[in-house]
Amino acid sequence: MTPEREQLRRVMEQVRRIEIRSRRLVDDTLAGHERSLFRGRGLDFDSVREYVPGDDVRAIDWNVTARVPGRAFVKQFHEERELTVWLLVDVSASGAFGSGATTKRQLAAEIACVLALSAVRNDDKVGLIMFSDRVEVRVPPARGRSHAMRVVREILTCRPAGRGTDLAGAVELAGRLARRRAVMFLISDFELPGQDGAAQAALERAALPVAARHDLVAVEIRDPREQALPDLGLVTLEDAETGQVVVVDTGRRRTRQRFAELAEARRADMRRRLTRLGMELLPLETARPYERELLAFFDARERRRAS
Repeated sequence: MTPEREQLRRVMEQVRRIEIRSRRLVDDTLAGHERSLFRGRGLDFDSVREYVPGDDVRAIDWNVTARVPGRAFVKQFHEERELTVWLLVDVSASGAFGSGATTKRQLAAEIACVLALSAVRNDDKVGLIMFSDRVEVRVPPARGRSHAMRVVREILTCRPAGRGTDLAGAVELAGRLARRRAVMFLISDFELPGQDGAAQAALERAALPVAARHDLVAVEIRDPREQALPDLGLVTLEDAETGQVVVVDTGRRRTRQRFAELAEARRADMRRRLTRLGMELLPLETARPYERELLAFFDARERRRAS
């Protein structure tokens, strides 16, 4: 068997494992939550009817009422029947990192599969944008299980040309492509080069108008080794996206403590920025089962929707 065919075989096995695990999670655990996950605050105008005592006066259609003397009419709305779920998946070089059995890219693919299959159960369309420091792959929205699995295959087989991260470009593109209100999941580790202030400002400019019109959810993929260093003596660390190399003495307790403090500060700052932009935040970690976090996120959306 050629190396190319062997690689394809491994990828397809991984796709099948992800599908089996994701379908079990969707069917057995998340069943009934799809509407709370994908149906947001959007309403479509339906019709008008004559006002009856007890109706909310804020719903009165004054244009129609003015044309019919002595009678008042109120607007009626229905929840949007059609919704598109956009998956914006970061495939930059930092996603290849994983200190355990699962890399950040693999976890991103599995989460994308869960979301795609949930959307399929809800009869919603799913679109995909994969990006590094450029748009790598774009899959137009469509329905159906086969389309959902195509999304997963695209993520797992992607060989990105870029190494860096352009979050702003991906969000801006999704905003242009989404003609109707959509739910957008931005799946990334949110590692910007050197926590570049210019990149953060660009993300803010791109995300503010998109979050105002759509439901924008930040799915943060982290690895525990990015937050804490083990005691391994002198260690060479390389930034996967910039190639910058530093030597760190992990044998010093103060060094490990300072690393953890800086990592947590950067993480907290990025989370504050995302929340300020109007994004919901779903933090996940490669070394920890994600089912509980997903369920808590679904439940929180359902409670907000009911309030």
